Amino acid sequence: MADTAPAQPAARAVAPRGAGSPPARTRREPLWRHLVGERLRDVRHGRGETLDQTARRAGISPQYLSEIERGVKEPSSEMIAAVTGALDITLVDLVGAVADRLGTVRETVRDTLGQATCRAAFALAA
Repeated sequence: MADTAPAQPAARAVAPRGAGSPPARTRREPLWRHLVGERLRDVRHGRGETLDQTARRAGISPQYLSEIERGVKEPSSEMIAAVTGALDITLVDLVGAVADRLGTVRETVRDTLGQATCRAAFALAA
């Protein structure tokens, strides 16, 4: 039998970064669903409620509420409205809090002009 070495993968050519290349990001932007879930969990904990209590009032399963809070699920606007209603907060309160949180990472979030993205733009995007 002849000895055969495993085939080596071909080297991939890497194009040099030119002036037109976007800058490398050192930090990823948070996803909307993660921040919404984080805020809903904070409000629920602040009220001293369990997943079961809040989910029952919202008309959803505790498992689904947990997935929303962990950012695993992308909830519909109807689901967000149900949970905010169960927590006795408004959608405006939720969106404002998420926009404020996004503002804390604005140094990595820039618009096309290189300006920091404003709170109102985040709120409108929601």
